Parts: sequence; structure tokens; C-alpha cells
Amino acid sequence: MEEDLSQHAESTATHNMEGEASKEERDPESNSLDQPLLKRSNTLSSNPLAIVGAKVSHIESLDYEYLKGFIYLTGSNLVLTLVASILCVGFAPTAAGPGIPEIKAYLNGVDTPNMFGATTLIVKIVGSIAAVSAGLDLGKEGPLVHIGSCIASLLGQGGPDNYRLKWRWLRYFNNDRDRRDLITCGAASGVCAAFRSPVGGVLFALEEVATWWRSALLWRTFFSTAVVVVVLRAFIEYCDSGKCGLFGRGGLIMFDVSSVTVSYHAMDIVPVAIIGVIGGVLGSLYNYLLHKVLRLYSLINEKGRIHKVVLSLTVSIFTSVCLYFLPFLVSCSPCDPSLPDSACPTTGQTGNFKQFNCPNGYYNDLASLLHATSDDAVRNIFSTSTPTEFHPLSLVIFFSLYWILGLFTFGIAVPSGLFLPIILMGSAYGRLLGLAMGTYTQIDQGLYAVLGAASLMAGSMRMTVSLCVIFLELTNNLLLLPITMIVLLIAKTVGDSFNPSIYEIILDLKGLPFLDANPEPWMRNLTVSDLADAKPGVVTLCGVEKVARIVEVLRNTTHNGFPVVDEGVVPPMGLAIGATELHGLILRAHLVAVLKKKWFLMERRRTEEWEVREQFTSVELAERGGKIEEVAVTKDEMEMYVDLHPLTNTTPYTVVESMSVAKAMVLFRQVGLRHLLIVPKYQAAGVSPVVGILTRQDLRAHNILSAFPHLAKSKESEKGK
Repeated sequence: MEEDLSQHAESTATHNMEGEASKEERDPESNSLDQPLLKRSNTLSSNPLAIVGAKVSHIESLDYEYLKGFIYLTGSNLVLTLVASILCVGFAPTAAGPGIPEIKAYLNGVDTPNMFGATTLIVKIVGSIAAVSAGLDLGKEGPLVHIGSCIASLLGQGGPDNYRLKWRWLRYFNNDRDRRDLITCGAASGVCAAFRSPVGGVLFALEEVATWWRSALLWRTFFSTAVVVVVLRAFIEYCDSGKCGLFGRGGLIMFDVSSVTVSYHAMDIVPVAIIGVIGGVLGSLYNYLLHKVLRLYSLINEKGRIHKVVLSLTVSIFTSVCLYFLPFLVSCSPCDPSLPDSACPTTGQTGNFKQFNCPNGYYNDLASLLHATSDDAVRNIFSTSTPTEFHPLSLVIFFSLYWILGLFTFGIAVPSGLFLPIILMGSAYGRLLGLAMGTYTQIDQGLYAVLGAASLMAGSMRMTVSLCVIFLELTNNLLLLPITMIVLLIAKTVGDSFNPSIYEIILDLKGLPFLDANPEPWMRNLTVSDLADAKPGVVTLCGVEKVARIVEVLRNTTHNGFPVVDEGVVPPMGLAIGATELHGLILRAHLVAVLKKKWFLMERRRTEEWEVREQFTSVELAERGGKIEEVAVTKDEMEMYVDLHPLTNTTPYTVVESMSVAKAMVLFRQVGLRHLLIVPKYQAAGVSPVVGILTRQDLRAHNILSAFPHLAKSKESEKGK
């Protein structure tokens, strides 16, 4: 044993000296996948106890002591999973999962509290590192999107709540629109950092997360991703000099196949279309099964924190058992005799291929996929000019395992992402199809793996444009553009015919009132006046209102906005008859702020603008966390008055009562509204200037059908026809 370890130390030292000698000649962007895989790799080993410098992980230096190796693997994975789960359960429950559905909901106008706080950011970073290191079937890409959004939100508001900076220029980010823009830029930056894809990050923000898009937001997200990729390149250059150990090697192109000449003919469109169809079917099936698993997990998680942690640990143990013992099911493969002896892996070495349980001169192809980091596994399975390195049985086991682990892992109380597990599953069945096609096609098996990964992602997530650009930037091969576009379009079309995207399913499970882009056809036959009639009467306030009335309204309702109405107003035309005026809309948070400040008047009168500026700052008015239960008002103060005119939004969005619900929903969603006032079609004496007020919940199809059951019956009859 000691002799083997001393020989390994000498070989490792020799390898390090050779690497240093050739370091100056190696371009950090060169990461070709068309080279023979039976070689030592500069990429980091995937074992839980990673190699740092010349120290070898315990797992690969045990010389066939399999039981002890399994204990090391399972124990380290269990501890890391425990850390990630306890952080999420105990400190920031919103850090669990990818966070992308919640970001979509926030940018759609939904209030998602505690999603972008400092605690969530810290737990997301540490938890993601622990969860990925634990070997769980999840990716870091989704959490990176959430991390980027948290950083953007904290920068915009001047830091955490308890240590917030009071710089004057930060007031420009205290409105909802600029806050949404910042979080959109943060999401795009997270995608750029995860995939090293700046343009793909911009398109991801446009296609997947943002609801309201404009030209100014385009260049802002582009600038953000440009900064990310420049900083990332600087760190890669720094780490390439050897100052980061084995960490940080590589370049901006993660899975380079640019040196491969992609040649395909008209007949190759048939297997490409088959990949798209299979990807759509498998993606929709994956969404369906994941929906069932998440519903089961929600029942388990409702039982308490201990159940959440136990569920995470159970999944970790199951994952470790599968990763360690499944490679024993496949046979060993001999190393390529044309390569030097040093190119074939031996016990204690790291590289693309693993020897595992095989004798010297052989490797285990399944262990090479399961005992590698996710990035290394993708790099191996995407590799070109490797038609015999992976056997069909190994690919079938790999695909089935990651399919099962993907369903069981997503939904536990740890930060997790969907991108990389779906890429691994798709690349496995893509390579399997490449093996089945054999000599009937000119497309390389590695490129089949790329197309399979793209198709499964499109079939599950239903992304097209951004996904296409991300894969092109990942692989650095524009020749893949035509067939990649065809695969993505076919997979998305097939998937849409079965069920919604995975993020829409998660939004529905979480109960977030997300408004779809397209209204239902039957919404054209319903007016906003009909919705107003089906709701309780609208609650209005006077321009100068009594404190007792404000307290009563806040305590007895849960509304977040109230129309402000003035009676007896003289119209601008100089008519003697008094009119009723809709002055605007005031928010609940501003009413609570007034009560906390005790900004009361002894008599009923209007105030001047300077009086308001002395009492309230823009930062105070931007706060949204006040509650009426926290306010104490005396009996004498109840008889005082409050002038609501200076705090009222005098330009709220309004629609005429005859407008269809379909048009109102499109307006509500595109502008990112929280309230939409309904005004009467006819103005006359004694007619209230506001008929009703619509919120997000009122425009959801499910809630409308609950209030109008006959629409549900007509909808079902139309489907039957």
C-alpha cells in the first residue's frame, strides 16, 4: 500500500512539472472535446473529497477497499446535504429550490416576500456549494440566477434592511419599475455566470423571466452580462497561472466542439426530427411525474422542519448508494493501445475516465460518468470522435438513474437547479440514438448528445431562442445552428400539446397568481363591469378623511389600494353644480405610514406640499412592510383628520366598465399593475366616479370560472366539439 502511494506521488509530481512546463503554451480557451478521452484531465475530479494540489482523495486511493470507500462517499455526501438542508430549513426557506419561478412571479407583479434578502443570498450561496458538492442530482445554474437577483435587489435598496445605506441617488431605485429592472439584470447576469453565455443571459431574461420588456432594459441587461463575462475572463486568466490550484481551469467555452466539421444531408433531418419528438414527449412526461412528486413532497414538508431534513438526507443516501454500486453492473473496457501507458487511468489518478473496479489497462465507462463532476460528465458525453468509449448499457443505466434521481431530488429543502440534470439526461438518450443510427447518418455521436440535451430542455422548460443561443455559446460551433433550431422548435411544440412548462407547474403548486401572456378566448365575452358586480362593493376614502374611518377600513379589509374620492368639487368649466371627483389611488402602506407618523389635523382642511416633505422621505414612502396591528391610535386621535391628497397617486390606470376582460388582462400584465380602476361609461349626477377595482386575483382564469360557472360549462362544450 505504501509503495503504491509513493509511486503515485512521484507520478503526480512528474505530471505537475510537465503541466507547469506547458502552461505557457496552453490557451485557456482551448477545451476541445474531439481529443481522445483516455488521458489525464486538467479538470477537477468530482469526488466529494476533491483533489487539491498533490493530495489524493480517500476514495480513489483505497486500492479496492470498497466498503471503506462507500462509507467515505456516503458520509461526506450526508454531511454536506445536512448543512445545505439545515441552512434552508432553519434560516431561509425561500432559498430552497431554483428560485426562478419566484423571480418570474415577482417580475409579473406578484409580491414574493423574503425572496431577495441578505439571509437568502448567503444561504443560497453556501447551500448551493454544499448541495452540488454532495453529489445530488441538481445543478448550480438555477441558484445562480437567484443569487444574481438577490445581489441586484440588495444593491438597489442600499443593502440589508438593518444596515441600509441612505445615499440620495438610491431613491431612484425605490420605485417598483426600477426594482424590477435591477432584478431582471441580476437574473441575466446569473445565467451568464452559470453558462458563460452573455447573449444567452439577455435572451433568457427576455424570454423566460421578464413580463414587461422595453428597449432600455435590453441594453441594461446586455451591459450587466458584459461586465460579468469580463470579470469572469479576468478570474480565469488569474487562475490559469496556477494560483488557484486545480480550481478555475478552462475557458469561457465550456464544451468546445468548434473544431468538428458538422456535415449533414437531407436524410439527417429525419433523426434530428426524431430527437425533437422524443425530447418533447420525454420532457412533458418528466414534467407530469415531477408534478406528482412535488405534490407528495409538499405533504411531507407540511409536517414540520424535521421531516424536511429527513427527506433530504434520505435522498442523499439513496443517491450515494446508486452512484457507488451501479458501476459494478457494467464490464470494464480496455484502454486504447495506441495511447501511451500513462494515458490509461490507474488507481489514485484523476481524469476523464475512471479505473474504479477495473484492472490496470482498463476503465469503467459508467463510473467515469457517475464519479465525475456534472461539468466533466457533460464534457465526456458531449465528446466527439468517441464512438466506442460508451456502451449502450452504460448509457441506459445513466439515463434511467438521472431520470429517477432528478424526480426525487428536485423539491427537497436544498438549493437546486434543473438545467444540468436535464442536460445530462438529454445527452444520454441523444447519444443512445446516435449509437442506434450507426452508419445511417453523418452526424457524430457527441453532436447527437448535444441535440438530445437541447431537445429535452425545450420539451421540459419550453425555451427556444435563449436556449439555442446558450448551446451555441457553450459549444462554440455555429454549424449546429440549423439543426439545433429545428430540434428546439419540434420539442417545444410536442411538449406544449401535453402540459405546461416545468416553471408554470411550480408556480401553480406554490399558489402564486401568475398571469399568463394570452387570455382565454371566453374572456372576450365578459366585461370588467361583470367582474366588479361579482365582487363586494369597492371601498373608497375621502380626500380629507377621518382617522377613525381609516383605521376601520384597514382593520376590516385586506385591500392594498383604495380609491380616493372628493365630493362637491367645482368642475373646471365653472359650473355651479358640485361634482364627484376621482382624485386617485392610495396604497395601504402609505395609510399605515401616516398613522405611524401621527400626521393628523385638528380640522378638516387640505395641506400644503411643504408640510408633507417635512414629515415623509422617499425612502419611508417606499417601504411596504407596515401593518395596522403595529399602530396604536388613541381615542382623541380617532376624531382627527388626515389629508390624503399629497400621498395619492393621481394618475392611476383606469378602464371603462364596458372593456372586455381579455383586454384588461393584457393591459394589467404588460404594464405590471397591482390595481386597475374601473370607471363608469356614463357620467351623471349621483353616479360614483369609480365602479370597482381589479386586482391580479380577479383576472385569474380559475377565479373567474369560480364566480361564473356557466363559462366553465361553455368552455368544456367547446372542447368537446
